[in-house]
Amino acid sequence: MRLDRRFLLAGLGSVLGLPSARAEVTAEAAPRPAPHESVRALPRSLPGADLQVIELWPGAPPGGGDGPNADGYRYVEGTFGDITRVSRPCLLVMRPANPNGAAMIVAAGGGYEFIAIGNEGVPVGRVLNAAGVTVFLLVYRLPAEGSGSGPDAPRQDAQRALRLVRARGAEFGIDPARVGVLGFSAGGHLMGETAVGSARDLYAGVDAADAQPIRPALAGLIYPVITMRKPFDRTATRRILVGDDVTPDEMKTYSVDLQVGPETPPTFLVQAIDDPVAVADHPLLMFSALRKARVPAELHLFERGGHGFGLGAPGTPVAAWPGLFLAWIRLHGFLRA
Repeated sequence: MRLDRRFLLAGLGSVLGLPSARAEVTAEAAPRPAPHESVRALPRSLPGADLQVIELWPGAPPGGGDGPNADGYRYVEGTFGDITRVSRPCLLVMRPANPNGAAMIVAAGGGYEFIAIGNEGVPVGRVLNAAGVTVFLLVYRLPAEGSGSGPDAPRQDAQRALRLVRARGAEFGIDPARVGVLGFSAGGHLMGETAVGSARDLYAGVDAADAQPIRPALAGLIYPVITMRKPFDRTATRRILVGDDVTPDEMKTYSVDLQVGPETPPTFLVQAIDDPVAVADHPLLMFSALRKARVPAELHLFERGGHGFGLGAPGTPVAAWPGLFLAWIRLHGFLRA
């Protein structure tokens, strides 16, 4: 039986105090976000989350304008912690009790149609915090929401996030050489694109922070969307980014595996073989490309788990991945005493 988000969060609820995710609620039963659920700063549906907000851009983001919300709100948040209508991209900072100098920028998924911060953001951030990692949850612009940058809007936000975290490293006790990225589903695509695209600036510099490098120290890609190649392109990510007719240039630009090279950072991959969304070929293609480029990589395939399992329901095989990931980043010198 596929482990869906509703089952996952029911198991985690007593530990994390989180509701179930929107993705598993029927259209008829799903409450519609009301205007008062627009958010100026922190997520409303995640009580107890100790978060701080960092504005990503000093003015309007690349592409111009304030995006879909002209009323000063950053984004709209649904009942289950899913974010849409991002007008002011930002970082939500989760500080650990005992920081060790490492930082992780986390991008939750949602097919580039929403950001599942309730399922793949704060819960994962708490696990990383417990290991001493300072976490920056990335609230990125969604390509279909009107930015002049189109499909590059989230990639611009991710590049800016890496530079900003490094530039403000002293403020958070962060070693600029130990800033990694972690992404889920479409967020895995975004962080994969960020990891392989460090040689190409996607926006003109806006301040001194943009002198910082954009190559992450390492990347974790959890049930990621990797490729735009047929027959593995049946995803919302592909439809949102490039539509139905993919040009050869778009194929290369938005297929993470086709951009892997020697400068790609060490990469950790997790996938369930029964994933019906980003089928198992996605991480297999990425792992093959990493091996060909001789980039350190680790791949974990689980027989069952479906898509969107977040941390994994307690007691299930996929719940092992956070521990495996922590062991892997420790192996690469990311975690230090």
